[in-house]
Amino acid sequence: MKQLRLGVLAGLFAAAGVLSWGGARLWDSLGTLPSVPLAASIVLAVIAVILLATALSIRTRLRAQRERRPGAKGVEPLMAARAVVFGQASALVTALVAGMYGGTGVFLLSFLDVPPRRDQAIYAGAAVVAGIGVIAAAFFLERVCRLPEDGENNPDGTGTATA
Repeated sequence: MKQLRLGVLAGLFAAAGVLSWGGARLWDSLGTLPSVPLAASIVLAVIAVILLATALSIRTRLRAQRERRPGAKGVEPLMAARAVVFGQASALVTALVAGMYGGTGVFLLSFLDVPPRRDQAIYAGAAVVAGIGVIAAAFFLERVCRLPEDGENNPDGTGTATA
């Protein structure tokens, strides 16, 4: 499974931001720009919390399994793979969504003297910050679920990796 690349996410964010900024300029010249929903940042924050909770749960179960605690519930490889795919998909979609709100927020920066537009710029900025949280949680989840490299699992260097 390929790992997330920060460069790909940054490229998606930038492309979506530029297109959104241009779209916002065009839309504003033709009529009223649609509002940025407050719920956008809330939904992104909830996704970040879910990803973080999943990562912490898997990390705890893996640690208990490694320490061979009695009654420890192991992590099935398929479950870990599904969690990683969920994290990667969330990060990719969030890069696009955060870029879209970021581009709109940059456009709205020139209208900070108008209270409704200022509120929209704040909502857009909050969505970008929440999006960064989702991406950070996705990277953490991916790191928790990765398989050990050769020689990393045993102190004698035999490298017998277990899932």
